[in-house]
Amino acid sequence: MDNYLNRQSMANKQYPEKILQFGEGNFLRAFIDWMVDQLNEKTDFNSGITIVRPIDSTHPSINEQDGLYTAITRGINEQQQSVSNVRIINSVNREILIYSEYDKFLSCAENPDLQWVFSNTTEAGIVYKQDVCLDDRPASSFPAKLTQFLFHRYQHFNGDKSKGLIIIPCELIDYNGEKLKEFINKHAEDWNLPNDFIMWLNNHNTFCSTLVDRIVTGYPKNEIGKLEKELGYKDKFLVTAEYFYLFVIQGPKELEKKLKLNELPLNIKIVDDIKPYKERKVAILNGAHTSMVPVAYLAGIKTVREATSNPILLSFTKDLIGNEVIPVLSQDPTELNAFASAVIDRFNNPFIEHELLSIALNSLTKFKTRLLPQLISYSNQYNQIPYCIAFSLAALIVFYRGQFNQLSIPLNDDDYLLKRFKEWDSLYDSDTRQLTQNVLAMSDLWGLNLNEIPQLQEDVCQKINAILHNGTESTLRERYKKTI
Repeated sequence: MDNYLNRQSMANKQYPEKILQFGEGNFLRAFIDWMVDQLNEKTDFNSGITIVRPIDSTHPSINEQDGLYTAITRGINEQQQSVSNVRIINSVNREILIYSEYDKFLSCAENPDLQWVFSNTTEAGIVYKQDVCLDDRPASSFPAKLTQFLFHRYQHFNGDKSKGLIIIPCELIDYNGEKLKEFINKHAEDWNLPNDFIMWLNNHNTFCSTLVDRIVTGYPKNEIGKLEKELGYKDKFLVTAEYFYLFVIQGPKELEKKLKLNELPLNIKIVDDIKPYKERKVAILNGAHTSMVPVAYLAGIKTVREATSNPILLSFTKDLIGNEVIPVLSQDPTELNAFASAVIDRFNNPFIEHELLSIALNSLTKFKTRLLPQLISYSNQYNQIPYCIAFSLAALIVFYRGQFNQLSIPLNDDDYLLKRFKEWDSLYDSDTRQLTQNVLAMSDLWGLNLNEIPQLQEDVCQKINAILHNGTESTLRERYKKTI
């Protein structure tokens, strides 16, 4: 099969360029571009995307396929049925390689039809760098690149108030829109840009913070031959993702109309504050992932789906979410329980093999942000230690030894933390109470000395001893034997 996907071999419609997108990666293509494609098909959104590659790299450009690619979304739908949907994405018109096509990049700012800017330049993308200049071709950071672009647009249209843009970053940092706006203002100040530009920037451009939620598994290299045979063409840029998706945008209500959500009810929510959605996702979905990693891995399990297929570990996960996390969150319990149910369905997605070790990166910090707030709230509210959260902390401490019985555990965390656990290695065999005390006392990590939480040191130490002697699965079996 030699026929690659392109606009000559596939009948398709091309749309006027109204969207500039910083980032060419799998996530945006299976999330933003996938949604825009549906809006174009089913409403008069009529918006084409110009992708800007924000890094200097030589990997293939989607221009090879005239912007076309296939997105396959797979999983369990609302009726608990297994589904697989194939869509050829027409919304992308072209890709600009900014490091070799800087003038072409700036010329996009002269497009009067441009309305939107989306981005995903990774968590490290929205950063402030002082050593960048307006005359750089391009500036090295994403906020500085966008400042260059916006200033060029301001100059070209002589400060026309109607030529401001709606800027919607998708990077996984808190209040990403506000942070991006802050850094652009810093660059404008550093570069002594006119006050009129700064007023135009702040008064006539809309910066939105977001929460994005979809597992994108990317290019399916292990099954590409089978998929291309079924499709009848080759596709270098084919991307796969889970069926579930959620896009929460903190912005003005008028965005609902601009995004045609009254005509096509995509799972996009326009809200006044993303904080409750962020707390929900971090506590329930991410918290469940973080608790699951050491508990399941020490039981010899390698993937999320394997973990939730295990009756004991599924009971543990549901117990943690339903009885320890949800009770201390402030949102509507009915909505939280519905979200939790959807999370379990997502974990069971038969099309996704989500490796536990891929989630294990920086697990101690993840425990701090995802589970520690719930541990503290539960302890304060109920005057007792939450069993499951404490058990996951105990398992995490055992996990960070780097080996368990005959199991070797590759650890991936900050060197100073790994060094401490290496120094404490002998305590696993000789003094688990001292080991527990040492870990809980890491106030530079936790933000406080966890030994000060009543009963926590004794509780975690007992659980460490049980895990060291019996393993995680056998220890939990006694607790959940009536539910399996």
